[in-house]
Amino acid sequence: MIHTLPEEQRHLLELVEGFARTDVAPAADHHERSATFPRALFDQLGAMDLAGLPFGSDVGGSQLPYATTMLVIEELSRAWLALGLGLSVHLLATGAVDRFATPEQRQRFVPPMVAGRALGAYSLSEPAAGSDAAALTMRARRDGAVYRLEGIKAWVTHAGVADRYVVMARTSAERTRGISAFVIDADQPGLTIAPAESKIGMRASPTAQLVFDDAPVPADRLLGGDEGRGFELALSSLDGGRLGIAACAVGLAQAALDVALHHARDRQQFGRPIADFQGVSFLLADMATRTEAARTLVASAADRRDHGYDVTRVAAMAKLFATDAAMATTTEAVQVLGGAGLTTDHPVERYLREAKILQIVEGTNQIQRLVIGRSLTGRTPR
Repeated sequence: MIHTLPEEQRHLLELVEGFARTDVAPAADHHERSATFPRALFDQLGAMDLAGLPFGSDVGGSQLPYATTMLVIEELSRAWLALGLGLSVHLLATGAVDRFATPEQRQRFVPPMVAGRALGAYSLSEPAAGSDAAALTMRARRDGAVYRLEGIKAWVTHAGVADRYVVMARTSAERTRGISAFVIDADQPGLTIAPAESKIGMRASPTAQLVFDDAPVPADRLLGGDEGRGFELALSSLDGGRLGIAACAVGLAQAALDVALHHARDRQQFGRPIADFQGVSFLLADMATRTEAARTLVASAADRRDHGYDVTRVAAMAKLFATDAAMATTTEAVQVLGGAGLTTDHPVERYLREAKILQIVEGTNQIQRLVIGRSLTGRTPR
C-alpha cells in the first residue's frame, strides 16, 4: 500500500523501514533474552519525529493520517513487536491527553510526549477490572488542592519506564460517570511500581502494577478539569488502541512469513527446496493471504477514522482478525521450519509467543466478538 501514499509519506515509510532493518531488528534478541527495556530506541523514535505522527502541528506533531501511522507501527513491529507495540501504547496515551485536556493542560503535557521526551503509558485495568472497565475501584478523593489516589492499577505497559501515566480512578460511586482521568508523572509521591510480570513474550516491554498509597495528585492533573469524564475517555481511546494492536499483528505476521519463505527456499529435502512441495507451498499461500487480508482491513478502518466515521465495529474486526491471523501465521511458520522452529536459534518461536499476547491485550478477542455482535444487532456497541 506504500505506493498509494503521497511522496513525502512514502519517504517516511522508507526511512522507517531502513531504521527497522539496521537498528531495531538486530537489537531484539538481546533485549528479549535479557528482559531489558530499549529506551535508546524509543529516544530515536522521538528524534525521528515518530512519537507524534497523528497529532497537530500546534503541539509539535506531524499531522499525518492515521492510516500512515498504522503503516509505521506495522513496519516497526515487523522488525520487533515490542517497539511497534510500545509506540502504539505511547500514541494511545498521548492521544487521550491531546483530546481531553484543557487548553492549558494540552500545551503543558502534550508537546513533550509528541517530541518523545516523555514516554507515555495508559492505565485503565485493575486486578479485578479488566474487560469490565467500569468495575474499577481505585479511588481519587478530593482533599483541598489535591486528589488522594488509593489503589492498584494492573497490566500497565511501560510501568516503571514511562515518564507519564494516564490513570483512571473513581471519584464517585456512579458506575461510569464516577470515573475520572488523571495525568500523573513517574516521580509522583505515593506511587510505587510493583515487580514486572513474567510474561511468555515481549519480555523487553515491562508490564506491571502501579500502586498508589494516598498519593497526593495536584488537582490540575485532573484531565479536562472536570470529574466524571474518565469512562468517556476510555471508550474513545478503544478504537485507536485496537487499530494499533491490529497493525502490530500485521507486522508480526509478515515477519513470520518472511522467515518461513526464506527457510522454504533454502531448505533442501529429497534434492529440492521444500518450497516446491505442495504441503509447504499451501501453508505459505495461506499465510500470505491471511496477512494481506489483515493489512487491508486495518488500512480500511484507519482510512475511515481519518474521514471522521465511527469505526468501533470495524476497529474491533481489525483487532480480532489481525491478531487471530498472526496467531495462525506464526504457528504455521514454526511448522514450516520443523524442528528448527522449536529452537531459540530462530525467531519464529518468539513470534508465536508474542502472537498469543496480541489476542489478549486491548480487549480479548472474545470481547471483540461481543462488540461486533452487539453492533450488528443494534445493541449498545461497547
